Amino acid sequence: MLDPRIERLADVLVNYSTKVQPGENVLVEAFGIENPLVKSIVQKIHKAGGRPFVNLRDHQVTRELLMNATEEQIKTWADFDAYQMTRMQAYIGVRGGNNIYELSDVPDENMKLYNKFYNHNVHSTIRVKKTKWVVLRYPTPSMSQLASMSTEAFEKLYFDVCTMDYSKMSKAMDALVDLMNKTDKVRLIADETDLTFSIKDIPAIKCAGEMNIPDGEVFTAPVRDSVNGVISYNTPSPYNGFVFENVKLRFENGKIIEATANDTKRINQIFDTDDGARFVGEFAIGINPFILNPMKDILFDEKIAGSIHFTPGQAYDEADNGNRSSIHWDLVLIQRPEYGGGEIYFDDRLIRKDGLFVIPELIPLNPENLK
Repeated sequence: MLDPRIERLADVLVNYSTKVQPGENVLVEAFGIENPLVKSIVQKIHKAGGRPFVNLRDHQVTRELLMNATEEQIKTWADFDAYQMTRMQAYIGVRGGNNIYELSDVPDENMKLYNKFYNHNVHSTIRVKKTKWVVLRYPTPSMSQLASMSTEAFEKLYFDVCTMDYSKMSKAMDALVDLMNKTDKVRLIADETDLTFSIKDIPAIKCAGEMNIPDGEVFTAPVRDSVNGVISYNTPSPYNGFVFENVKLRFENGKIIEATANDTKRINQIFDTDDGARFVGEFAIGINPFILNPMKDILFDEKIAGSIHFTPGQAYDEADNGNRSSIHWDLVLIQRPEYGGGEIYFDDRLIRKDGLFVIPELIPLNPENLK
């Protein structure tokens, strides 16, 4: 018998997140997961009148493809999958796998080519801009380990997070969207962090289960050249198969002029990918009440209650500050007391302290009001 939690999740993905309509082509892309969720998604798409297509991927195979890949091979790979993506009206990406480090020994140059030609051309240019899409992780024992939880406890957390009442969250977000749209200057304060920037005239966008599952953030972007000061991220962040920790960035007129981490050489190589990699394309506030601690998975970590993420690289079209890059790296700072606390100011007005909103119109976004 199908686990009813899986069926409920498939229903959320097809009928809430992507709102599949009759006659629409829907690409389901699954990485290293078991088949029950994929089968249920396909069933739901058919029931909605859509036309499902499925790609089953494996990270070990991807690694083998990339280890000795040539630029021409990656370009051809990207062209092939880009054509498929142009035929789709919706996309559901289910990420899973037993080893988050599977790509850690792929040569840096090959990963840069993959990000530049495949991820940028297939996903950033076509999937993100031209389809209704949602991306999620699927619970595996490796995710339970990263979260320092038993498999059973993590599965419960996972389904609580992924099938929560996102429509309620969406309504509560409206006040934060309105406030951000009226704000010019933002200041972030935390341990070894004092950062200022402007978000004036850049739209604020709410994310409540329609593009990511789990979800729970409101994002915008800083005015590209307005960022000044220093930020120290307190959440481990996997990128290209390596987990970065103790990332500290110093900005001057929008640009990262100093970057340090547990591998300072490696992080600077990432920021040297292209001109836009040293500028920021996104600022977001995380509010998911079920996600409290990092688990080295950005789809979860960027939604942590009481967090922000401040993202070097490509800006989104919906909140565009003009920055262009082949990278988009969501780095997370948690400001709850157990992570050192912190404050957010909008135009010199304190709006969140130690992870909790303190002004009346935003109180509904605090965890106890969203569960």
